[in-house]
Amino acid sequence: MRRKNILWLVWLFFLPALACNFPGLGRNAPGGISGEHLRQTLAAQDTTVTPIQATTSPATPSQAPPSQATQSADVTPAPTSPPPAGTYYDYTVNSGDTPAALAGRFGVELAEIPLPPGAAAENFLEPGLKLSIPNRLSETTSARQLLPDSELVYSSGSAGFDLPGYIQEAGGYLSAYHEVVDQEDLNGAQIVQRVADELSVNPRLLLAILEFRSRWVSGQPADQRAVDHPIGFYVPNRSGLYQEIMITATQLNVAYYGWRQGTFTSIKYNQGVSQRVDPTLNPASAAVQHLFALLNRQGDWTEALYGQENFTGLYQQMFGDAWGRAASIGPLFPPGLAQPSMELPFVPGERWSLTAGPHPSWNAGTPRGALDFSPVTGEAVCAISRAWVTAPGAGMVVRSSDHALALDLDGDGYEQTGWVIFFYHLAGEGIPAAGSTVNLDTPLGHPSCEGGRATGKHVHIARKYNGEWVAADGPLPFTLSGWRAHADERNYYGTLERDGQIVTASPVGPQTSIIVR
Repeated sequence: MRRKNILWLVWLFFLPALACNFPGLGRNAPGGISGEHLRQTLAAQDTTVTPIQATTSPATPSQAPPSQATQSADVTPAPTSPPPAGTYYDYTVNSGDTPAALAGRFGVELAEIPLPPGAAAENFLEPGLKLSIPNRLSETTSARQLLPDSELVYSSGSAGFDLPGYIQEAGGYLSAYHEVVDQEDLNGAQIVQRVADELSVNPRLLLAILEFRSRWVSGQPADQRAVDHPIGFYVPNRSGLYQEIMITATQLNVAYYGWRQGTFTSIKYNQGVSQRVDPTLNPASAAVQHLFALLNRQGDWTEALYGQENFTGLYQQMFGDAWGRAASIGPLFPPGLAQPSMELPFVPGERWSLTAGPHPSWNAGTPRGALDFSPVTGEAVCAISRAWVTAPGAGMVVRSSDHALALDLDGDGYEQTGWVIFFYHLAGEGIPAAGSTVNLDTPLGHPSCEGGRATGKHVHIARKYNGEWVAADGPLPFTLSGWRAHADERNYYGTLERDGQIVTASPVGPQTSIIVR
């Protein structure tokens, strides 16, 4: 009880600072977000907070329908043995690795990594580079890879996946499920699709976890507990598919992006025991290890991920060769990747304020990839502004709903490929429909307080590449009209810098936060 009271004080303290970015959580609640939604969103940043209990046994291939043959073969790359303590890891750089992230994962100083000349701590390293890194870790999780990154991120590997068709053909409990979410009746496919879109987590992975935990996809849940909490997160007042899938996707992102940045390095099993994650794992494998640790004691965790009837075996039965699919599409961040030229998202000559520097792109767990801008027009704080948010470049609108818009800059019509710019808090009127082609400076909507919770009218803007949320400051800096974003140690703070000029983020709009395109 004492710990809960302390956490409540912490949550109440952070409420004003975190007010912008709670999209999709409790839009039907007074004030836009309930206390429980806030608690869980913040708890996602500290996995020790989420209350989790043992749940029904997961479905195994032997329980699956006849169309899913039992398979115990190894469907992932062969495991590797970590070197003895005091020796060295022979590590091959993967796409998206930075020196700073590797130092965090391996638990070494940056100077201990033999980097090529000129390598910067925050820049991407060349994939395939061989590094000899000291082993400072006495015990880690298994080094056996579980899934490629493109199977966790909602990437091009699943861009054409027919989610409703798959669910209906499987014919399980999910195919007839309905739930009211934010005062709207949604079926099972719509719920999974909504979470996949909003958090950019692969719907295939969400379905496989749901099937492994409760057989919702191909069969029937074993009891009422598996109906109310199909994944096994027993968070008070958060029962049902939508809440459970939201928590699942959030926790996957917590570990995935934390591993990318080198800040997430240990998992904590259901009984409270912690273990260091093997530093050679890819982000998706670290994230799956983390999620299953939240749901299992250590012995059950080992059986679920590396036993004879394991999760990756079921994943292959359901969706085929994940590693082959990943090889066919290539890395999420290809060598030489750079952000294309983008303009500030408003009309030249207008005065806008940088109201928030780098902060979570969507919710807790996503990287600090978003910026907030508010027009300086003298209107009431939460009035729908007469000013327009405009397209920072040409492209196609691929998603336009719930005060959100996704603009695909490569114009292929998929949110899961190439550069995509995401906007939030747009007023309901004036937003182009999905499928619309836009040019630079095409009006996209009016900044407002609508959608989620907002302390003032603004537009929230973030980026994705091949489905992966991109941090605003780092190897792929967010640059608009030549202004480059710089993060602060704190969310929502930070600056934009161009040619020695600095604009400082502030929610109250002082002169130092004003920017003109």
